Amino acid sequence: MELLFRYIKEQKSVLFGALALAAVNQIFSLLDPQIFRLIIDDYATKALELEKSYFIRGVLTLLFGAMGVAFVSRVAKNFQDYYVNVITQRVGAKMYAESVNHSFSLPYFTFEDQRSGELLQKLQKARSDSQSFITLVINIGFFSLVGIIFVLAYAFVVHWLVGITYFLVIPVLGGMAYVIGRRIKAAQKRIVTETAGLAGSTTETLRNVELVKSLGLENQETKRLNEVNELILDLELQKVKMVRKLTFTQGTMVNALRSLLMFIMLYLLFAGEMSLGEFFSLLFYSFFIFNPLAEFGNLSSVYQEANASLEVLEEVLRMPPEPKPMHASDPGPLRKIEFKNVSFSYSNIVSAVRHVRFLLRGGETVAFVGPSGSGKTTLVKLLVGLYRPKSGDIFINGVSGKNLDYEAFRKRIGYVSQETQLFAGTIRENLLFVNPGASDEDCMRALELASATPILARGNAGLETKIGEGGIKLSGGERQRLAIARALLRDPDLIIFDEATSSLDSISEKAITQTIREIERVRPSVITVLVAHRLSTIAHADIIYVLEKGKVVEEGSHRSLLRKRGLYAALWREQGGMRLK
Repeated sequence: MELLFRYIKEQKSVLFGALALAAVNQIFSLLDPQIFRLIIDDYATKALELEKSYFIRGVLTLLFGAMGVAFVSRVAKNFQDYYVNVITQRVGAKMYAESVNHSFSLPYFTFEDQRSGELLQKLQKARSDSQSFITLVINIGFFSLVGIIFVLAYAFVVHWLVGITYFLVIPVLGGMAYVIGRRIKAAQKRIVTETAGLAGSTTETLRNVELVKSLGLENQETKRLNEVNELILDLELQKVKMVRKLTFTQGTMVNALRSLLMFIMLYLLFAGEMSLGEFFSLLFYSFFIFNPLAEFGNLSSVYQEANASLEVLEEVLRMPPEPKPMHASDPGPLRKIEFKNVSFSYSNIVSAVRHVRFLLRGGETVAFVGPSGSGKTTLVKLLVGLYRPKSGDIFINGVSGKNLDYEAFRKRIGYVSQETQLFAGTIRENLLFVNPGASDEDCMRALELASATPILARGNAGLETKIGEGGIKLSGGERQRLAIARALLRDPDLIIFDEATSSLDSISEKAITQTIREIERVRPSVITVLVAHRLSTIAHADIIYVLEKGKVVEEGSHRSLLRKRGLYAALWREQGGMRLK
């Protein structure tokens, strides 16, 4: 709960206002039974002894006083609710903003081990539970605390025995809430974890709905998701049983204590040690106090839910962010990128990249090829800084990767992957994702250079054309062209095509390859990196690096590599290339 208290502390001025208003609301509400006591003791029980005018004047004065007290209480309650909403919304917004900011600062491999949607579910659950807890603490917890102190003081003033009876309620109910509450917390923490997993699985399935429906896997996926859903349901029902057990036990104990209190007050009334007005005022106070105390079971349950949700979120927030150098250097426009003896492994046993050396210069088109699993994708992730070398170093314009401002460096990169990673929305929204300040003219130029303007002819909406989630309304070639246009809109110094044509048919592949070559011609100073499995798409590259088992085994131009009759030449022949004489 330290995380929540830190956020609440930042709203202390509003919190004090809400607590002050809650206190005013409760105190003025508690004045009403005192007015009723005066009416009974000073007027109702002496009605036959008083003059009519005195009786009417006194009773009306007290009744108008009761109306005034009720009005002040209602006004305080109205502003109290407003202040509480301000606190909960600000705390929720701050928690969300900082959690998202921290999540984006985490190393890339953190997200490789999580399903999409899990992190968001954990964040949203912690946010909603925290807001519910804050609301209940002020509106029930603090509100009841003020009432308990007031009534305890008044009860001891009336008679010490009544005060002791009221006082016994607190440790009894608190002890029960603590014992059962610990079990609720354990159940709730598991519910949060399982719910996050279900959210991730559901998001994954819905994202791949085309595959699921095409293969007739609806029933299989429904069954799989329902099994997790049933587990969560069982856990929720177990929690409900514990909450109801706590509430029932507390309610039974409250009723027993109320009956004991009633007997004591009736006895004191019989013995003449308590007036009729005091009896009825304390009777009213029993409803003021015992009813909120019966709700403490719900407050305990909400506390345990919030505590469990926040512990899960804190596990994420404790993850160390991506390391940043103390004095990071902005490399400026990219002119030279050099890998010096770079090695990387996903574990201490298997090396994905081993002792790689190469140099990229402005204006060059460089390609990386090799069999599946040769390390091409890992190399790209090292190039953009998603992975950091286990040994060796990467130099950007002579600046070591250990001292590099990766945020500034990445802003100079355009990236087109095999999976186009488009967003639901319009063409304009997808383009502006990488360059929010771009004009419509900039967008149109990027679309023209990427040969993507035919997409606009689908309707009359132009840049406002909606493409569906993941670009589902577009063909594979259209998605790639839009992704290329998006990359070009940044006016990058380094543009990477990572298997950008591998999932396309031969006609679309040829068209996209021609588009890439046109980009290289129009923007001669850009470093172009091509990663491909099909060699026909990269044969024009200035230099080609051939990877095998994480090592660069060959390098050179297309023709020089064919003459070497090595791995590249073998791959070329396998893909139907001309045989060497």
